[in-house]
Amino acid sequence: MLESENESLGGRHYGNGVLSSTKHAVKTAGFEPRGQSRYVATDIPSDFLVQTGDINFHLHKYPMLSRSGKINRLIYESRNPDIVNKIALDDLPGGPEAFELVAKFCYGIAVDITAANVSTLRCAAEYLEMTEDLEEGNLIFKTEAFLSYVVLSSWRYSIIVLKSCEKLSPWAENLQIVRRCSESIAWKACANPKGIRWAYTEKPLKASSPELNDIIDSSPRRKNQSVPPDWGFEDVSILRIDHFVRVITAIKVKGMRSELIGAAIMHYATKWLPGMVREGAGAAGDETSCGSASSSNSWKGGLHMIMARTREDPPTVHFKDQQNIIESLISIIPPKDSVTCSFLLRLLRMANMLKVAPALVNELEKRVGMQFEQVTLADLLIPTYNKGETLYDVELVQRLLEHFLIHEQTESSSPSRQSFSDKHMYDGAQRANNGTSAQMRVARLVDGYLTEVARDRNLSLIKFQVLAEALPESARTCDDGLYRAVDSYLKAHPTLSEHERKRLSRVMDWQKLSMDACMHAAQNERLPLRVVVQVLFSEQAKINNAIATTSLKEAAESQYQPIISNRKTLLEGTPQSFQEGWAAAKKDINTLKFELESSKGKYLELQDEMENLQRQFDKMSKQKQTSAWSSGWKKLSRLTKMKQLEDVQTSADQNRKTPRRWRNSIP
Repeated sequence: MLESENESLGGRHYGNGVLSSTKHAVKTAGFEPRGQSRYVATDIPSDFLVQTGDINFHLHKYPMLSRSGKINRLIYESRNPDIVNKIALDDLPGGPEAFELVAKFCYGIAVDITAANVSTLRCAAEYLEMTEDLEEGNLIFKTEAFLSYVVLSSWRYSIIVLKSCEKLSPWAENLQIVRRCSESIAWKACANPKGIRWAYTEKPLKASSPELNDIIDSSPRRKNQSVPPDWGFEDVSILRIDHFVRVITAIKVKGMRSELIGAAIMHYATKWLPGMVREGAGAAGDETSCGSASSSNSWKGGLHMIMARTREDPPTVHFKDQQNIIESLISIIPPKDSVTCSFLLRLLRMANMLKVAPALVNELEKRVGMQFEQVTLADLLIPTYNKGETLYDVELVQRLLEHFLIHEQTESSSPSRQSFSDKHMYDGAQRANNGTSAQMRVARLVDGYLTEVARDRNLSLIKFQVLAEALPESARTCDDGLYRAVDSYLKAHPTLSEHERKRLSRVMDWQKLSMDACMHAAQNERLPLRVVVQVLFSEQAKINNAIATTSLKEAAESQYQPIISNRKTLLEGTPQSFQEGWAAAKKDINTLKFELESSKGKYLELQDEMENLQRQFDKMSKQKQTSAWSSGWKKLSRLTKMKQLEDVQTSADQNRKTPRRWRNSIP
């Protein structure tokens, strides 16, 4: 366990934290409190009054003048006679408690310097101008030595001092105490954790009884388990947000991995922002654990006990403070994938609720868009905080989706990723496949989100349609999820007109529906009749295509097994006699083709003659020839046609007399 705050460091001149001054000291045992006043316990009457806050200190001039340059100047340079015996120090850093310690030091009373009060004493000494010019070993020198040699060499003391600086602004900033402690913490956080003990302190964990100490020291967990990467998260999370930002900034400069920095930010947010903790989850949450499952969740000790804060009793943060915390955390979040998208969405939800600056909200939305494929439906159901509008913030989801598509387009068209080498071409194709799979995951997420928000009666058709059509067609291989969303919207909005129903139905591609979805749509009375007909037609076309594909596949499998595509290989493997027969067959085929062309020419000549005879017949008919002649001419015409047809048929039969075995071999 950690040492108590007020434990002195006993042992050395300044390192032991015991300060005293015997030179020109007034012998006293200390201060006696009397109501709102403090009196020096001595026989010499006081001749000097210092008012700090609501406390009056009745002191002696000489001990104070010998150490404080400010009090010297106030007394001897002032023309006001009242200041000679009375001064007010209302703006003293640390207030009455700090001045009481300074006064004890001036009187030669032993003062214990600890990590909890060294920053207060250092700021008060600077305010009172307690320099070496007045006396050697003055308070500024003593406190600076303690900071440099004791505090900055210790992880634990650096955090305690940084925590104590919260009430000392701007003095602690101007004296570089905050900067030095932040850098000290950063160096130790980035150091090799092998030398860090499991209790996360500089002292081994001790219990109240020797028997329990033996059990702890011999525990396999203490001996074998390595220090998790998040060993310092709980300690750093006790800091105020501005000091936490300083520490994280220093850690970034030292080169810590962005994943660990992001985990520290998530841990801090779940500790100080009550709205960041999911129902049923601990304050730290599962997503803030970076190492062992029994890391910070199993440790109940630490610096937060020193500061009187525990996980069971989270700090109370006011509205303005929460707003400041969110704005600060957004500004220090490392690049993509350092924090979970679920955390970003919960932070975005609180940012909208607390009216954070629009520029920071927009930046946070871009960060969510870069990791949008990691979102879960539960995190995406963000309520809207404007009365009279939709239950969920649909416009926010639409903006997030736009940021995702812009990021995908930017990633795919980045010049640095384009190359002509085969390896880079393969990498580019792989990235394209990853981008497509990311869009598919987002499409399923959007379909589920639309199904949920479609039940809201205040959701307009335009908002639903815009969100449903935001993704490209290639993002969906199946529109069943989109159909469920459309059906949910039709159920929740029974008063839609026929025209609006048709508009809503056009967001889907009916050819991408599965068999079950088509069966449901065909019986769905909420859909327009024209849409039902389209569904049935699309399903019938699918069935016909499937049957045709199956038939062609079976026919192809029954013929030419195996198929040899290389003609040269085929000829080399064919016997010589077969090749000679194939050449003769090709010659016969060419002869038959020539004879067929000749027959076609003769047929055309006969047809011309037939047309001439028909014209003559018509001419003779006009001259009123006898019916007998006409009848005979018609018979002659029929006989001529039959003769021509017989000639053509005979020629075709001759062409078909090619041996069957060669015809089947024609490629």
